[in-house]
Amino acid sequence: MKRILLFAFVGAIAALVFAWHATPAVFLHPLLALNRSLSGLQAHTIGAAGHRVHYLAGGPAAADTPIVLLHGIFAEKDHWVEFARPLTGSWRVVAPDLPGFGESGRHAHEPYHYQSQVVRLRALLDQLQLGRVHLAGNSMGGTLAVLFAQTYPERVASVALIGSPHGLRTPQASTMDTLIEAGGAPLVAATPEQFDRMMDLVFARRPWIPFPVLHRTMTSATRDAASNLRVWHEQLQDRYLLDERIGGLRAPTLALWGEADQIFHPSGLRRLRDRVPDARIEALPGLGHLPMMEAPRETAEAYARFLRSLPPRGDLSTRSARR
Repeated sequence: MKRILLFAFVGAIAALVFAWHATPAVFLHPLLALNRSLSGLQAHTIGAAGHRVHYLAGGPAAADTPIVLLHGIFAEKDHWVEFARPLTGSWRVVAPDLPGFGESGRHAHEPYHYQSQVVRLRALLDQLQLGRVHLAGNSMGGTLAVLFAQTYPERVASVALIGSPHGLRTPQASTMDTLIEAGGAPLVAATPEQFDRMMDLVFARRPWIPFPVLHRTMTSATRDAASNLRVWHEQLQDRYLLDERIGGLRAPTLALWGEADQIFHPSGLRRLRDRVPDARIEALPGLGHLPMMEAPRETAEAYARFLRSLPPRGDLSTRSARR
């Protein structure tokens, strides 16, 4: 009997492993829902800026000055879930799929450069009835946060660059700079092999990502490669936009930059210190371009310390009517 039970157990495990890899879509949504739930986040949709925007939200409904998390190029809202976990006990947290990315979709004949995205972000915050917010962003999202704060300073309580921002001239060239100069588009993956190389580029140490989630990400990236290439070239036209603009940033600022970042060379920390001398700037040993995924708790705790250090100030925000 024990042998039969053992064989049955081993067979069940083998069947589950087979299904995990053969039919990953079956597991995808339950995995995402569980991970979001562990962080106190729930999925929502709202119409804004001509898109059906998908976003995650959680944390105390009565909390002042919500945090809005802005992902990087070709990224999405779920990249923030583990990072949000230590935050939702004290702050209201909103993480959208920015228009043009993730589940929020992309219109074939609309631009997704920074100027248009600043306008769309304003429309999204208005629809969510969010007045004054803390903006935190990674890569493209960090640059969007800076530009939004400069355009609408009354709406932004602080800016945090979680990982290096796009658009600074770093004193030393990064691995990605070298690939771009050779004519490549290293963050656009048209094949599984290119996707794997891209993962090695953005992470210094790859986090564990469940196969159904990784498979969905790879499938989306390769399916959308042609459209992604269009957006990539739009962004490449603004390759050093932040270098020209960041000196005018007045909001309290935090910058967390991975010392093993291959996308934007960590020598950019010196550039940031020169351009934004009042910013709190921290190098993150051993981390790459996506510290909120590689070391989510440690990165979130550094961000929470920054938020708690900010002086009290009158809050102009209206609380979100969408929860």
